[in-house]
Amino acid sequence: MTLAGRRPPQQARAHQTQGRLLDVAGELLAEVGIERISTNMIAARAGLSPPALYRYFGDKYAVLEALGRRLMERQNAVLDGWLARHASGGIAAMADHIGELLAENAAATRAEPGAVWILRALHATPRLVHIRLESHRHVTGRLVDACAPHLPRIDWETLWLRLRLAVELGFAADEMLYEEDRVSADAVLAGVASMLRAALLDLTAAD
Repeated sequence: MTLAGRRPPQQARAHQTQGRLLDVAGELLAEVGIERISTNMIAARAGLSPPALYRYFGDKYAVLEALGRRLMERQNAVLDGWLARHASGGIAAMADHIGELLAENAAATRAEPGAVWILRALHATPRLVHIRLESHRHVTGRLVDACAPHLPRIDWETLWLRLRLAVELGFAADEMLYEEDRVSADAVLAGVASMLRAALLDLTAAD
């Protein structure tokens, strides 16, 4: 049985209930923060009894883990769609459209209830930090798979490291926008897109 919850719901109604609980939890996170949120609070807002909630999640950290995994999966889906559109065009095509990826990822993140608090929980809670790490490694692996056929002379470890750094920069810049109000989101995303575009094209020079 995983930390994120009990046995995955098999019926559509149970799946909908689980999704509703996560939506409610995300909304409450935005209102009260990580420390104050509780399973009783989530159950009350969702119109369920605490025992009914425990059918899906063992404690509030299991709820937070499920929220984190759902957000990471939605971000990963954005990447998958972007790769499907541009990876076949090679490094130059991906480099030229990196701003599109950043903008779509930012939009998906902001559409998630309580996204900023979910991200903070993934950074600050020892039981949850692995979720973000696993996701960023997954993103790096997908990018390596897309880039490697076009860079046959760059060894895998070097490529993985370069792209892992790029992934971290992209996510860090987006997360910064939740707290830094002295710069515009468009300017930040454009600046990061320019940096990452240059980094991708630099790989072709090294090949």
